[in-house]
Amino acid sequence: QVQLHESGGGLVQAGGSLRLSCAASGRTLNEHGTGWFRQAPGKEREFVALISWDGTSTYFADFVKGRFTISRDKAKNTVYLQMNSLKPEDTAVYYCGATSYFGGSVDSKDYVSWGQGTQVTVSS
Repeated sequence: QVQLHESGGGLVQAGGSLRLSCAASGRTLNEHGTGWFRQAPGKEREFVALISWDGTSTYFADFVKGRFTISRDKAKNTVYLQMNSLKPEDTAVYYCGATSYFGGSVDSKDYVSWGQGTQVTVSS
């Protein structure tokens, strides 16, 4: 099973940017659709973005379209989430997950591996 580790979170002012990384070990992430989800205090985990196993297809939640991008570096076995124009409501713990669905999934139940999460805090 692939092990995942997120990094890149931190504190940023509204309008700023962060790039999150999801690095895989154990097995290649390139055989899995990969998704980013987030969870704010008192809320359920919600879908943010996904990328297909080969990087040719991406999909975003409406609330991040035009602000976030997702990419895959096969050589580094890593998926990135570039977050621009951040808003206070983007504050959450961000998790990456790997799914056996090659195209990825918006349903967290379809994911078989998760990282430990990275905190993103956006101040107003």
